[in-house]
Amino acid sequence: MRLGMIIDYSGGFAETVELLQEYERNGLDLVAVAEAYSFDAVSQLGYIAARAEKLQLMSGIFQIYSRTPSLTAMTAAGLDFVSGGRFNLGLGASGPQVIEGFHGVKYDAPLGRTREVVEICRQVWRREPVQFQGKHYTVPLTKEAGGSGLGKPLKLINHPVRPEIPISVAALGPKNVELVAEIADGWQPLFFHPGKADLAWGEPLRAGLAKRDASLGELDIQLQTSFHFGEPPEEAVQTVRNQLALYIGGMGARDKNFYN
Repeated sequence: MRLGMIIDYSGGFAETVELLQEYERNGLDLVAVAEAYSFDAVSQLGYIAARAEKLQLMSGIFQIYSRTPSLTAMTAAGLDFVSGGRFNLGLGASGPQVIEGFHGVKYDAPLGRTREVVEICRQVWRREPVQFQGKHYTVPLTKEAGGSGLGKPLKLINHPVRPEIPISVAALGPKNVELVAEIADGWQPLFFHPGKADLAWGEPLRAGLAKRDASLGELDIQLQTSFHFGEPPEEAVQTVRNQLALYIGGMGARDKNFYN
């Protein structure tokens, strides 16, 4: 088991980073930075990379719609470079309120797009000339697909620190969880309870793991949990209740909530 923490977008970034070196000395293994429609996570992760010497870094998460697959791969390789091989690429679909409401990009086919983004990223990191003909992405963009016809396959100029950067995916729905168990290094579930995990996700996890390439190794489960040292006071318990209420009752559109 590894111990990590997530830095969200509600403030206190500078103060938290000041403490990271002390956290690192006391056993913290990983720090993740969230990215919704806040400041981008990339600049903050780069800053942390310069301040912490051993901490693993993770995006929690980059939205698959807000960057092209190749830019996602370039960004991950760049963060892995400035951190000396400590970056973990966290991906997720987010939801239509953010993707369409903030980015102005159509929210469609999250499963298919996730699979194709992962495949293209791994191709970029291997420094292969990027050639991909998928349902959702065509690289290079051909004339038949609406391009000028002048594009040609290119490979990443730089040599990545690692040709295989770990990829974890945030997933809740059964089909998405099955996909993650098949193709990703790690899984970022929400409100994960070890005693209830099989009831909630057992079938899709088994289906995905049955198709998993053995070279990926064991699926790394990266979960968020609230804790308090000693008997928690009522205000600490209420903080957890408030977060649950937000996700279960208030996240997303009134008639479309992906969390319940």
